Amino acid sequence: MKTTSEIRSDFLNFFRERGHTIVPSAPLIPANDPTLLFTNSGMVQFKNVFLGSEKLPYVRAADVQRCLRAGGKHNDLDQVGYTARHHTFFEMLGNWSFGDYFKREAIEWAWELLTGVWKLPAERLLVTIYHTDDESFDIWNQVIGLPAERIIRIGDNKGAPFASDNFWQMADTGPCGPCTEIFYDHGEHIAGGPPGSPDEDGDRYIEIWNNVFMQFDRQPDGTLLPLPAPCVDTGMGLERIAAVLQGVHGNYDIDLFRALIAKAAELTGTTDLDNKSLRVIADHIRACSFLVVDGILPSNEGRGYVLRRIIRRALRHGYMLGQKRPFFHQLVPTLVSLMGEAYPELAAKQDAVMSALKTEEERFAETLESGMKIFDDMAAGAPNGVLAGADAFKLYDTYGFPLDLTQDIARERNLEIDVAGFDAAMQEQRSKARAAGKFGGGVTISAELAAALQPTQFLGYEQLSASDLTVVAILRDGQEVDTLSEGEQGVIILDRTPFYAESGGQIGDAGVLSGGGVRFDTDATIKLAGQFHGHSGQVTGGVVQKGMQLSAEVDTDRRQRVVRNHSATHLMHEALRRVLGEHVVQKGSLVAPDRLRFDFSHNQPVTREQIAQVERIVNDEVLANTATQVRHMTMNDAKAAGAMALFGEKYGDEVRVLNIGNHSVELCGGTHVQRTGDIGPFRIVLEGGVASGVRRIEAVTGESALDASRTDREVLSHVANLVGGRPEESADKVQALLDKLKQQTRELDALKAKAAASATADLPSQAVEVKGAKVLAVRIEGVEAKPLRELMDRLKDQMGEGSAIVLASAIDGKALLVAAVTGALSQQVKAGDLLSAVAKRVNGKGGGRADMAQGGGDDIPELQAALADVAAWVGERLP
Repeated sequence: MKTTSEIRSDFLNFFRERGHTIVPSAPLIPANDPTLLFTNSGMVQFKNVFLGSEKLPYVRAADVQRCLRAGGKHNDLDQVGYTARHHTFFEMLGNWSFGDYFKREAIEWAWELLTGVWKLPAERLLVTIYHTDDESFDIWNQVIGLPAERIIRIGDNKGAPFASDNFWQMADTGPCGPCTEIFYDHGEHIAGGPPGSPDEDGDRYIEIWNNVFMQFDRQPDGTLLPLPAPCVDTGMGLERIAAVLQGVHGNYDIDLFRALIAKAAELTGTTDLDNKSLRVIADHIRACSFLVVDGILPSNEGRGYVLRRIIRRALRHGYMLGQKRPFFHQLVPTLVSLMGEAYPELAAKQDAVMSALKTEEERFAETLESGMKIFDDMAAGAPNGVLAGADAFKLYDTYGFPLDLTQDIARERNLEIDVAGFDAAMQEQRSKARAAGKFGGGVTISAELAAALQPTQFLGYEQLSASDLTVVAILRDGQEVDTLSEGEQGVIILDRTPFYAESGGQIGDAGVLSGGGVRFDTDATIKLAGQFHGHSGQVTGGVVQKGMQLSAEVDTDRRQRVVRNHSATHLMHEALRRVLGEHVVQKGSLVAPDRLRFDFSHNQPVTREQIAQVERIVNDEVLANTATQVRHMTMNDAKAAGAMALFGEKYGDEVRVLNIGNHSVELCGGTHVQRTGDIGPFRIVLEGGVASGVRRIEAVTGESALDASRTDREVLSHVANLVGGRPEESADKVQALLDKLKQQTRELDALKAKAAASATADLPSQAVEVKGAKVLAVRIEGVEAKPLRELMDRLKDQMGEGSAIVLASAIDGKALLVAAVTGALSQQVKAGDLLSAVAKRVNGKGGGRADMAQGGGDDIPELQAALADVAAWVGERLP
């Protein structure tokens, strides 16, 4: 039996022998498509190649791409556990031709691999083609020898425009073409019919390979123009073909999943290996682990929120199996043993993955059990089998249940969710809204222009000025033009340039383009389609014309300040990993002239001692004045040398490896100092959190660091003068003042409480009796929140069982509210509901437990009326 690992290797070796460059899997976070939440297919990393805006040094490629479909437009999360083949994470085997071979070779090789190498019986295979694709029919029938009755023509999908079966396209316009799909027949004992038949959705015939032949360019009017260089895009799900080759019907029966399911069963104490919850857990551990490997941590927005949803869905299924303690992270070593050889980054980050998952498990375990009890209560009272949207939102907001998790639980109880009501409740709390799918873009370049240009030659590693540079394109308002006149803003593309284009966090160069009576002030340099440097700015003299010659002068001082900060970023990154641990991964950066900003994965604040240690390590490297070394090598050699890739960069086959200082080795296309001593002094000026599990550091170098130190000295000197001592004594003197202030504050609070108690000693006598309950609702002037709560505690003791109390005060125009209900009365009258009723009358809000609640609002005349109505409100809720 072929193992999943052997199948993966067979595929790559087969196409390597046929002249294909083996390309590593791209991360799950697309580097070249801001419209996608995750890499959801093998073609994502080649999208710009198909669009014509990127050129590769090879024309044949093969890869095994890790993919995720669990968020945004492409989402299979709900189906996982309920079907035989849906996954959140899956592997896609693909071979690619970029204007090289076409239909015949792709079909012949697919058939050779399936029937020749893997020995699948030919009589079990049938294919589909697009109904007008006679070329593919002839190849299958005459070259391969497949009988005509096993070649099924598939036509337009219900006549919908720009949508069809067996015809693939990237969008309504652009590259597109027919497909031919290969299906495996599992046998008559499985229900279902062949593709194109009324019962095609059955499980008998399973698609195992899809060949897309991109040969047309669809125009806005629907016209199909032939592409000058047709391409091949194929995809075969590793899990599906493994099921076929291993003689099983469902993906969860292959060796990889059997091992994960067995481990999940062991950890949850489950003996039924067919339990769907085990399938969910086995699927989700792959998705969660690889998301963490690619730098995603659980959070409440964007990709981090998708990760949190998947983790919590897995934990809920563990809970259903009786496991209420953290267990999910313990699956990671088993996953590493199964997939670590194919994905070394998974093995290298095993500890970090386990730590991230365990932290999330511990966080959710605190609320899962109580949340499930609340759900059961809600479900028991759900009218007509529909759970209210407000209830679903409460589970989300209070107990961390994502909506799809609640829907998953509801489905098992034959309940529906009022999704519209949930969305309405979510709108009321948009500050916590998820930002998944909100990704922006910038200046773009048409595929036609990109195909006509050669990549910009960058001269700026060695020189900051150059002459005789040719204007090869001009953009104004995003459109290509031939001229740009004085006063107009636009983007100029040169054949060569010393200007660095913004990339990998480093801001682009500024400066001047001039010549022939023209002056163009460049305020930013941007990268277009990954290979063209666009000089963005304004014409301040003359007329820029396409084809003219210009000279370029980079703003040297600005570049040098950026360079210092960029080199310091690399040293700081390495220092953070040494001080905090190797789990530190860059999550984003900005390298500007005045500062550097660095976001990184870390689950807790960086202490003052750790910040000082990082500063010391970087400054030690600066003092060592080590020469910076830049080497060009293949990606595999770079990985072997221990080089780290940085967030936001897309790397080609040959990469630029930067050695700076004694420890930092990273892939980087940016500009850097020649020696570490050129950086000058280094200072961290800010550290804080920006998202769950993500910290941010801002730092300065050179003159900016000296300015920061000078400012610190001036502030310290001023503080010393204020407290009457020398600078080195300031901290002790300030602490003494703070201690004295705290003592005086405590004494003042005690006096206020005593005064309030004296002034309100007769309050219990003001209570009224309502249907056997004692109700008191009064306003007390000038009492702050803490003394007000303490007064409430005394009143509860004084008034005893069966009391409902509301106290109000006002400070600076704002009303403070506290409510309490004592004894068995709290089962009929909830303090939180009582408080909310009063707060709404004064434009406020509040809530709490059944026995105690607090809130606030505006100090307006309506407050007194709201207090006067408390007795009636309580009476309405009593029998």
